[in-house]
Amino acid sequence: MTNPEPVSPDAVAHDPADAESRVDADHPGVDELYGLLAYGQLSAFYRLTADAAAMAPTVRGKVAMARLAATDHEHFELLRGALADRGRDVFDAMAPYEQTIEQFHASTTPSSWLESLVKAYIGDGLASDFHREIVAALPEEIRSVVSEALEETARSEFVVAEVRAAIEKTPQVRSRLALWARRLLGEAVTQAQYVALQSEALSELVIAAAGDINHLAELLDRIQDKHARRMESLGLG
Repeated sequence: MTNPEPVSPDAVAHDPADAESRVDADHPGVDELYGLLAYGQLSAFYRLTADAAAMAPTVRGKVAMARLAATDHEHFELLRGALADRGRDVFDAMAPYEQTIEQFHASTTPSSWLESLVKAYIGDGLASDFHREIVAALPEEIRSVVSEALEETARSEFVVAEVRAAIEKTPQVRSRLALWARRLLGEAVTQAQYVALQSEALSELVIAAAGDINHLAELLDRIQDKHARRMESLGLG
């Protein structure tokens, strides 16, 4: 049977063009969003590097993960530049979100190479979907920066191929990885809710993206739909 194509974030994301720009580019929530994303990318860089060194069973896997980590670092530099253009220091902008992101990673530490791969695809994908939803109500120049910072095509192709091959070789791992992915979903939703409440400026962006507070459930439903499609791509649906 032919494997499904990896889920492209652009293919499953709520189309920003469908959302009227409801928030100005100079809204303080933009700085908050850039800071949150910057620390997320920096944290991913160190996490992927460490997982590759400790868990990758082959040199091929180590190199593939190193490339993904390098991309995350490039995205961090992109966001640092975007913040500098707005007169903000990236380290100051990241500081409020360091503890929250590190708590998420501490509660979702992978115990194997396959769990690390699933986290790189499912966990980071959920965070990306949340950020794309937030930015949907912002002007195009903000959306373009976020879209570039969250680009994950190479990650998708590598992880999907590795995980599906492992399941085909050892079908018993499927249920364990599916359970792990569901745990990642729960932790990611909890983190997203905490982050949204942590900053009034970010909360305003979330509400603007939803249309109003009464449509927040629809926003979360869209994120869960994208999660289901990623699960299907991995063979865990």
